[in-house]
Amino acid sequence: MAADEASLGILIFSFLALIVASAYFSSSETGMMSLNKYRMNHLRRGQHAGATRASKLLEKPDKLIGVILIGNNFVNFLAASIASSITILILGEPAPFTTAIVLTLVVLIFAEVTPKTIAALYPERIAYPSSIVLGVLLKVLYPIVWAVNFVSNTLVRTLGFHPQADSSDQQLSQEELRTVVHESESRLPKKRQGMLLNILDLEKVQVDQIMVPRNEVTGLDIEDAMEDVLEQIASAQHTRLPVYRKDIDNIVGVLHMRSAGRLIKTENLNKAAIIQETTEPYFIPDSTPLHTQLFNFQSKKLRLAVVVDEFGAVKGIVTLEDILEEIVGEFTTDLADSNRDIFAQEDGSYLIDGGTSIRDINRTLSWQLDSESANTLNGMLMEVLQSIPDASVGVKLDGYHAEILQVKDNVFRTVKMWEVTPQENLPFTK
Repeated sequence: MAADEASLGILIFSFLALIVASAYFSSSETGMMSLNKYRMNHLRRGQHAGATRASKLLEKPDKLIGVILIGNNFVNFLAASIASSITILILGEPAPFTTAIVLTLVVLIFAEVTPKTIAALYPERIAYPSSIVLGVLLKVLYPIVWAVNFVSNTLVRTLGFHPQADSSDQQLSQEELRTVVHESESRLPKKRQGMLLNILDLEKVQVDQIMVPRNEVTGLDIEDAMEDVLEQIASAQHTRLPVYRKDIDNIVGVLHMRSAGRLIKTENLNKAAIIQETTEPYFIPDSTPLHTQLFNFQSKKLRLAVVVDEFGAVKGIVTLEDILEEIVGEFTTDLADSNRDIFAQEDGSYLIDGGTSIRDINRTLSWQLDSESANTLNGMLMEVLQSIPDASVGVKLDGYHAEILQVKDNVFRTVKMWEVTPQENLPFTK
């Protein structure tokens, strides 16, 4: 009788130990597979021992999963055998149905659901310490793991799949990276989060969407009288001025105000001297993406480019500062108050200059106007109206209402705009 009790005690202890081992393998599997790969790589670069071990194991996931499943299945089957022996010692005869029910509940609760839940919530706390034992087991059981993986991979290939994962599937796409930035809101200051999102947007935006259009370019006509040229230089509000002959399409160079300041001090100042101080103009196509142009500015050590269309006609200019503002925002604290082209009204509407870019309107007012078909408010309205009407024409623009107040020189000078509320039922004018 004493021998039976001793045997029963040993069996129960062995059963509990196997349940703990099963819980270890279950939690290790979930923990290793739930690790944040990017955080793990960051810790590995910081010489974190656990992250380094886990990273090496995850480089060959088939072998990692193999050793975990071999260990897990072995201890589960052994636990089932011991549970049957315990049942015989207690009841005196086998009770497979009762044993199966009890064993299933015990394994499910204590060796599967509970440890896996903990590992899913705290993967690093489970995976990094577990990687020590898993690394040892992988070396000890390597022949068995290799044989199991060989048969498994052969079966996978037979079914038409490739056993090796495509590394490109593990890389974040641009939209996935955008989602990561959005979900990091609690850890990133709002301004930094906005800057990261703006950097991701650079690839979608072309220089013609942010450039200063040719009709707003402040330049220096070298054909003007010398007195007028000097006055323009003295009153210039920009660091660099395009220098042209009669027409902006005939740009001969770009004059830096620092060079102009040295010229003014000389006694024999003339137009030839001014032209000699200019740098060669840098022309770029209007379809150049912003991220490309940013690198071009950096590589060429330039800060201003002349934007031309497919026919070589000047469309405007873009500067390095314009691109940087797309990343960090306007260098001001309140865009709506400082924007010279957008004026808030007491009734909640805005008076907007027709030449204002759609991107500036959206960024300043947090609107969602479509900027794909037109770069400026003028372009959007002309595309909808297909003509240049008189003033006091209302247009509904996909959730916004625009009322043309002033038309001058074939462009819309002043437009009153506001968001359409759900209660408003405005007709669509075309």
